[in-house]
Amino acid sequence: MDSGQVGFGEEVRGVVALVHGVAEHSGRYEHVGKRLADNGFATYALDHIGHGRSGGVRGNIDSIDGAADNVATVLDLASGGHPGVPRFVVGHSMGSLITLHLATRGPLDVAGIAVSAPPLVIEAGNPVQRLLAPALSRWTPNLGVLQLDSSAISRDPEVVRAYDTDPLVFCGKLPARTATEILHTADTVRHRLDHLTVPTLVLHGTADALASPTGTDLIARHAATKDLTINRYPGLYHEVFNEPEQDDVLTDLVGWLDAHR
Repeated sequence: MDSGQVGFGEEVRGVVALVHGVAEHSGRYEHVGKRLADNGFATYALDHIGHGRSGGVRGNIDSIDGAADNVATVLDLASGGHPGVPRFVVGHSMGSLITLHLATRGPLDVAGIAVSAPPLVIEAGNPVQRLLAPALSRWTPNLGVLQLDSSAISRDPEVVRAYDTDPLVFCGKLPARTATEILHTADTVRHRLDHLTVPTLVLHGTADALASPTGTDLIARHAATKDLTINRYPGLYHEVFNEPEQDDVLTDLVGWLDAHR
């Protein structure tokens, strides 16, 4: 994995591990990290295996369990640089799934997690693709099986253009291994939401065509945490941090982090 941190001022009031989504890279969240850092949250990010500047076959996450291990490592590194301050994980899309997996597979020492567009209900792909996915993952893990529609990430055409021309974004079909890992982990997390006990913030655009907002409804109904905040943004697409209303979304995120220090 490739990792880094966003600069911050003198007073660090918390540390954040920022977890990006599928096919993209942590550099697309520089504006998020800067906003957090400007408000006292030292922000660390990583590129998953097969993504951005990390090694591996392009687009192949290899293992979401391993990706969760890497996020935990980054969080510990962040804490080591700023001992004694509250710890948070903020994830988007597949990064949200990784964050939820990390928070429900065992005890997680954090003050809270924030997840954007959690893909717990995935409508992409037909029944045949879903049926074949596990076998393809085992025998042809790098075979492209699913093309993401970049026009669905944001209503801002400049965001879409930047995504489509970014050399660190994987624009091919998602490999079978990655698609299978996402499907399997979404199923796993759905069945253990009663293990989600940490304070949780969920951010979701109601017009998200890539990660169905019904996944957030499942969290609302089944999460065990007594400290659950859900913000639904009418009409926003998949990347709420990259929509025209991003300033409002980031204000909500910072406000929630402040309240949970």
